[in-house]
Amino acid sequence: MAWQWFHQWGSPRWFYQRSGVWLPWLGGAAGLLLAIGLVWGLALAPADFKQGNSYRIIYLHVPASFLALAGYYLMAIAGAIGLVWKIKLAYTAMKCAATIGAALTFVALFTGAVWGKPTWGTYWVWDARITSMLVLLFLYFGVIALYQAFDRVDVANKAAALLALVGTVNVPIIYKSVDWWYTLHQPASLKLTGESTLHASMLQPLLVMVVGFYLFYAAALLLSMRAEVIARESGGGWVKALAAGQGGGQQL
Repeated sequence: MAWQWFHQWGSPRWFYQRSGVWLPWLGGAAGLLLAIGLVWGLALAPADFKQGNSYRIIYLHVPASFLALAGYYLMAIAGAIGLVWKIKLAYTAMKCAATIGAALTFVALFTGAVWGKPTWGTYWVWDARITSMLVLLFLYFGVIALYQAFDRVDVANKAAALLALVGTVNVPIIYKSVDWWYTLHQPASLKLTGESTLHASMLQPLLVMVVGFYLFYAAALLLSMRAEVIARESGGGWVKALAAGQGGGQQL
């Protein structure tokens, strides 16, 4: 009984039903927090005494960077679950997380480049943090590409899962790069342990944005997985019943 929930999440039908209940709440909460955080951070928070208003890019850059790293771990864990317990829905989560993670990593790199121009005088430098983030983007692309490279879904799942697991070594390198090597990139302003270097008036809207991004990520992942589940299970009776409006997704 203790593992019943785990096996239930392996059921595409059960997942589709449950996720449909959660999505409106996740999407609504994400939209509300992101709206509050953006207005608070971009319009109401004070300007930085050194960087002026250019620092406000952190309200997009920092949450996107957090999710790019956390999303990679989620993708790798899903791949490991698929390899060990042969749960197809875990592979679905891995595939969908790769696409969303690649988009967030690109946003992190792009906003970092925009921030770098007024701060460093250039859009790009090959320092440890930025280079390892670029490697992360290529790892995401690699997982996506493996799904296109194989005709057999089971082979693509296993190959993508192995690459995702190997790539996890890059995540702690990204996190600790500003401490291990000389780098132009500033140290982390928001820390899990220790006091933040940001003033409370700047930190509070950033925390709102981070939570909003995490909720947005959860909603986007569930939406993407639901679409993938419907595509993969299109021949199933419950999907046909659902499409026909016969309530096929309402009972387990």
